[in-house]
Amino acid sequence: MTIAAILRTKGDDVIALTPQTRVGEAVAVLAEKRIGAVPVCDDGVPVGIFSERDVVHCLAQAGASALDRPLSEVMTQPVESVGAQENVIGALSLMTRRRIRHLPVVEDGRMVGFVSIGDLVKYRIDRIEADAAAMRDYIQQG
Repeated sequence: MTIAAILRTKGDDVIALTPQTRVGEAVAVLAEKRIGAVPVCDDGVPVGIFSERDVVHCLAQAGASALDRPLSEVMTQPVESVGAQENVIGALSLMTRRRIRHLPVVEDGRMVGFVSIGDLVKYRIDRIEADAAAMRDYIQQG
């Protein structure tokens, strides 16, 4: 099971913002798209991640004036990433070790997808349920 399999089910429409995007605009994107994080890319290369945690942190530090700051000042960096051929278990392990919930998927230095821990867990559960159903069918037929 690879990250590529998850990307095939999610589609390849990835929202990304630039380092110059203002925090207020980024917060509006998170709310509108109902997502918890967004990759920050410079010419297709992931340079950071802006998440709900970053929103809380920068508002606590700077108050409402934080909304005018560029993402480059508040995003989480450096970026952890995985390749499309990475094993799902390996990606889950990385996320657990680093205590992160989102990973850009990078091929040849450019972002090709973005996965969350929820995407990976859902995929694992779906696969386990499919395997269990196949096993039940096999036992009932035999």
